Amino acid sequence: MAKAKTSFICQSCGQSSPKWLGKCPACGEWNTFVEELIETTIHPAEVWKNKSTSRTAPVPKLLQEISFESSPKLQCSDEEFNRVLGGGIVPGSLVLIGGEPGIGKSTLLLQVALSLQGPRILYVTGEESEQQIKLRADRLGPISQDLYILTETNTQQIFKHLVDLEPDLIIIDSIQTLYSDQIESGPGSVSQIRECALELMRFAKESGTPIFLVGHITKEGSIAGPKVLEHLVDTVLQFEGDRNMIYRILRTTKNRFGSTSELGIYEMLGNGLRPVSNPSEILLSSRDEPASGIAIGTILEGNRPLLIEIQSLVTQTSYATAQRTATGYDAKRLNMLLAVLEKRGGFRLGTQDVFLNITGGIRVDDPALDLAACMSLLSSHEDKVIDSSICFASEVGLGGELRAVTRIDQRIAEAEKLGFKEIWISKYNQKSINYKAKTIKVQMASTWMEVMMNIWKRT
Repeated sequence: MAKAKTSFICQSCGQSSPKWLGKCPACGEWNTFVEELIETTIHPAEVWKNKSTSRTAPVPKLLQEISFESSPKLQCSDEEFNRVLGGGIVPGSLVLIGGEPGIGKSTLLLQVALSLQGPRILYVTGEESEQQIKLRADRLGPISQDLYILTETNTQQIFKHLVDLEPDLIIIDSIQTLYSDQIESGPGSVSQIRECALELMRFAKESGTPIFLVGHITKEGSIAGPKVLEHLVDTVLQFEGDRNMIYRILRTTKNRFGSTSELGIYEMLGNGLRPVSNPSEILLSSRDEPASGIAIGTILEGNRPLLIEIQSLVTQTSYATAQRTATGYDAKRLNMLLAVLEKRGGFRLGTQDVFLNITGGIRVDDPALDLAACMSLLSSHEDKVIDSSICFASEVGLGGELRAVTRIDQRIAEAEKLGFKEIWISKYNQKSINYKAKTIKVQMASTWMEVMMNIWKRT
């Protein structure tokens, strides 16, 4: 038997060293180096290969000599999930989904597994018992005839079951609970996460089996483990939402097979997650009486246009320093807009407490929301109501000018579909408009002051 090799690995950042060090030279942490086994005679990922025929070593090939046969993507009944992934589940892909504890990651993946009819699915769990999975599956819907449950955390044992079962889809819940015999540290360490992810990636690419990994997150909100984990996988999904609200957001931060800014919205119900096909309707609240400080803006999440409601409250401060609070909106951008309103419009906002909220519990960063935010702030400051049939789509510059935004046709079409009668945009978007509006009036302006004066004349 060959002699095993060891190395000292930093448990904070994954930096390796041939000898023990008190302070990590990469991340600066103290006493984080642990001696770990890095090589043995048999690799756990090689277990499944013994069943296959002999494989030839890869050799360099000219690009034009490489043949390519596109495999059809595995379609789920959940259209939100398909779109976020880039049109479906790609064979051989490795997908990582992270989120807060209890946000619904396991529920979402189990629901997807139950909805697939035909493919053989293996659900590997290291956090729950078989009985717990069965109880959740009974609550979510009909039991699939091709869904297998495995409660195992040793990768060597998992690969043995993969040889016998030959599944078409694998779900690992979670990657932080797995451990490899190659590494002496405990499950959840930097080295274990990296090694287990490498083994699963190797299996997915060479067998063509898609694998979903559930990942824990740190208290800062990033996925726990080394950053190399996100580099290894093909797609990184972030499951977000306030646990006190019923809506959840599935956001793509990395995708080798589609857009990196797609978004899916779900409603958490007693019997599982319900996809929301028209999120604009839930993001716009219904009101019996008009109120000041409310404006409607258009944003783009991936290829999807959304109309969202901005609520603002501007009131005289009771403290020496005025408060600036933004929920779901960039606080630095709010301060910039307040400075533009004060400098270019003469509004005295330095002694006012300002609170701005994006309804629906989502977070947005589209600059096309600037004009709606300005109008919402001015509406609250002047206590004037903006007609609920008016929406806005424009970026505001430091000089107070309205700047053009992208995909203006999609924004106008979405506003018209939802019944809005008027939309204000920058006059510099005029040349890029190809959409023929029928029931909505497209208004153009060069500055936010021009928009404000036009709307205030009607109130």
